[in-house]
Amino acid sequence: MVKTNLSEWALKHQQFVLFSIIILLIGGIYSYTHLGQAEDPSFTVRSMVIQTYWPGATIEQTQEQVTDKLEKKLQSVAEIDYVKGFVQAGVTQLIVTLRDDTPSADVPEVWYQIRKKIGDMAYTLPQGVRGPFFNDEFGTTFGNIYALTADGFNYAQMKDFADTARDEILRIPDVDQVNLIGTQDQRIYIEYSNAKLSTLGISPDQIIATLNTINSVEPAGLIQTSAENVRLQVSGDFDSVQAIRNVGIYANGHMFRLGDVATVERGYVDPPQTRMLFNGLPAIGLAVSMRSGGDVLRLGEEMNRTAAELERGFPVGVKLNTVSDQPKVVKEAVGEFTQSLYEAVGIVLLVCFLSLGLRTGFVVALCIPFVLAVAFLAMYAWGIDLQRISLGALIISLGLLVDDAIIAVEMMVLKLEEGWDHARAATYAYTATAFPMLTGTLITVAGFLPVGISKSGSAEYTVSLFQVVGIALVISWFVAVIVTPYLGYKLLPDFTPKPGAEHDVYQRPFYCWFRRRVSWCLDFRYLVIGVTVAVFIVSLALFRLVPQQFFPSSDRPELVVDLWLPEAVNFSEIEKQAEAMEAVLQKHPDVVSVTGYVGGGSPRFYLPLDVQTRTNLAELIVMTRGYEQREGVLTHIQELFKTQFPAVRGRVTRLENGPPVGYPVQFRVSGNDEQRLRDTAEDIMALVRAHPDTRGVNIDWGERAKTFKVNIDQDKARMVGVTSRSVSQTLQASLSGYDITQYLEGNESIGVVARLPEAERTDLNNIKDLKIPTQDGKFVPLSQVATLELASDDSIRWRRNRVATITVQADVGNGAQGNDVQADLWPQVQAVADKLPPGYHVEVGGSLESSSKSQAAISRVMPVVLLVVLFLLMIQLQDMRKMALVLLTAPLGLIGVTAIMLAFRIPFGFVALLGTIALFGMIIRNSVILIVQIDHALEQGSALREAIIESTVHRFRPILLTAAAAVLAMVPLTRSVFWGPMAWAIMGGLSVATLLTLLFLPAAYAVWFRAGKAEVPHAS
Repeated sequence: MVKTNLSEWALKHQQFVLFSIIILLIGGIYSYTHLGQAEDPSFTVRSMVIQTYWPGATIEQTQEQVTDKLEKKLQSVAEIDYVKGFVQAGVTQLIVTLRDDTPSADVPEVWYQIRKKIGDMAYTLPQGVRGPFFNDEFGTTFGNIYALTADGFNYAQMKDFADTARDEILRIPDVDQVNLIGTQDQRIYIEYSNAKLSTLGISPDQIIATLNTINSVEPAGLIQTSAENVRLQVSGDFDSVQAIRNVGIYANGHMFRLGDVATVERGYVDPPQTRMLFNGLPAIGLAVSMRSGGDVLRLGEEMNRTAAELERGFPVGVKLNTVSDQPKVVKEAVGEFTQSLYEAVGIVLLVCFLSLGLRTGFVVALCIPFVLAVAFLAMYAWGIDLQRISLGALIISLGLLVDDAIIAVEMMVLKLEEGWDHARAATYAYTATAFPMLTGTLITVAGFLPVGISKSGSAEYTVSLFQVVGIALVISWFVAVIVTPYLGYKLLPDFTPKPGAEHDVYQRPFYCWFRRRVSWCLDFRYLVIGVTVAVFIVSLALFRLVPQQFFPSSDRPELVVDLWLPEAVNFSEIEKQAEAMEAVLQKHPDVVSVTGYVGGGSPRFYLPLDVQTRTNLAELIVMTRGYEQREGVLTHIQELFKTQFPAVRGRVTRLENGPPVGYPVQFRVSGNDEQRLRDTAEDIMALVRAHPDTRGVNIDWGERAKTFKVNIDQDKARMVGVTSRSVSQTLQASLSGYDITQYLEGNESIGVVARLPEAERTDLNNIKDLKIPTQDGKFVPLSQVATLELASDDSIRWRRNRVATITVQADVGNGAQGNDVQADLWPQVQAVADKLPPGYHVEVGGSLESSSKSQAAISRVMPVVLLVVLFLLMIQLQDMRKMALVLLTAPLGLIGVTAIMLAFRIPFGFVALLGTIALFGMIIRNSVILIVQIDHALEQGSALREAIIESTVHRFRPILLTAAAAVLAMVPLTRSVFWGPMAWAIMGGLSVATLLTLLFLPAAYAVWFRAGKAEVPHAS
């Protein structure tokens, strides 16, 4: 056994032990009050966005000359998992995603290497390409978002208020950055009639050249006098809009005032790029991110104070409306989990008091806050925050950390009843069970090891489960062998010695009844084993009926509403649909607020948010009154899409937990021929639509967009002095606008843009009559040198790893799981894929792919976990046959897992998988304790059959108590949307496994070691 008796050492150093208890309790309380708090654990978003712009290029030119070159270069980065992105005419956007096993610390270096490699090849891109632009802060979370609304003020004035607010917020120490959302940049628009300019003989190029030469800031040199230097300044840059109107344009021997031949007005970017709305009002958003290591609650207090001071200083009508308040969410979430923690503590204490008695239960009860205090101290030292995973891990630990203390106290009481003195009784548990308890504790910790060592985004998200459970259980063992004996020595009463007290306890009616049941199991051992194996096989078969998921949805009250419109639709139509939806939703009694983002998606206010980067979108964040009300609002919005918004592809979703997935049902079709891809995607869409549980089936490729092709007759063009370049520039300047120069005002740089009036630039019929300047200063209509052809082209093409890829995607109905729906559809989809020629592929995406990746990451480390468990078992048992017997009992917990999850229709996801794996460690622990007890009985000369029966009877109470504590501690977690599946899995699995440990394991041991029905002496 163990040479050093820590319990004996504790009794010899009682003052030191008491001092340590006090200091560690104080340290634990301090740590708890100073632990960082968060809603979710941090995890690295291993994605970077790369964008390029090539104005004027076709989608084919962009794909071949830009996108393909970038993708080829990215292939040389070994850490990249995949590159997906889209191509539009003149636009490339790539999302680079790294492998899950890329260490978080290495991610910044990988981003640097990508920047360097792309920068080295940028010179090979065609002239006119702008970029590449990199966003390697794609995962930044803006937990606090405010919407600044200003009734009676224009956007320019609103931006001044927003700048003031940003400057003040940046003074807060815990703030990292503040981004403005939905600002409308100002422009000076010079609108001219093409016909009027051609009549006057004025070319748009003359206006552009004149403004550029006048509005310039150039050095004019220094005059060096004998005493000092005097700098010269030459006037010319514009100081007002009126100065631009007064500019003289010289043409054909005449001087024209610009304001007389064109309209010069101040306005905003038209069409807008993005816009933000709050409850239907124009708004500018302030998105605030916290610095690394900041205190989220302190940030919340400072933000509230600063926002209140800003509002007091703003004019009447200017308000800072809260859109997202992460400190408040964190405080509520931590408070809710803390309440569950207190409830679990209360349940475990009740179990101890009812089962062990008041004095004995009190000794165990005192160990719980001490273990938690030391655990908080360790979490503080290692930087583990209080968040969804770590708090859930503490609750899970509660039912397990009392196991060793219960065993130690119960054995101490038993020896006191036999007449032992306090010191001897307190140290006996260490000599008898310390090593088995340590082995069992480490095996239980090993059950959580897969999440600690596997490499995946899901494992990184849940890694604190292993860390906190491991910390708490290891501490609980030290407490059981040091603190518990000390407390028992001080608090347990003296017992009147009872001859044969140990045997009297186990001769009570219940134990006699249980002894007969165990004896019956040994007599009919093959029947017991056969029935157990049959039930286990049935449970495996039925497990396929358990709903499967990746991560459950969040229980936050927000809903995300996406309004997708055709790629070619203009901004005003997107805004119109968003305003209409907002107006309807504001009338719903359970809606608190609606925040709209037009022309893009919401910033990442919640770490697992699936951020949208497309522009043909309006995204609404709907704040409801609570979790239950959220579901009613969700149903209402789904009905709105069917009845009032037929022109949009609508989608309403809850916030996700875990790494973002997007649509739960996805099938990717890849290949070279785009028409075949579309045809195949249509076939798969038909299959997906036919499934009763799918909703909103669509593909990510947009519809074909109209294109006006201007086919220039080069011979005619050269004859009249027109070039393709002059035609393109004239069309660009006239229709979309041409950036001429900049008007400087304060700290603003306002672009000056020339274009046609709205009536001329929005009428396609006017294009043929557009006047094109010739080289000799004359004008010819466009129709004289070119023909116009109406055609169509792809509006957007998605690619994945350099191959054109169409994704068929869908949501699932309420109550259905994406994993189940995809599994149902896959045989039919695979039949379609089998008919495709070589070079074409159909792959599973969505939640099923993410689940498979996470489970594969867990599977890869399971051999390591199994090896650890085998070594621990061999160290303890020193017998390969006993080790094998123990391992055979571990999977039997699946019987209970399947039964309880089927009975209550609980989905089995990644978190439940972790709980089931951890369950194996709990089962093995109980089996080890029972086998060690049998070995102990055999060493004392008991017959094999008697040793099996009596050891099972003796271990019945501690095994049942520890299992009850673990199972009942899960009860508060069953209310949690996130932890509920794991809690149910552990409750069902451990309940059944405990019963099998007490009935099946004795029968299996009897078969394994050939125990006869007659009591034959066993030679130990």
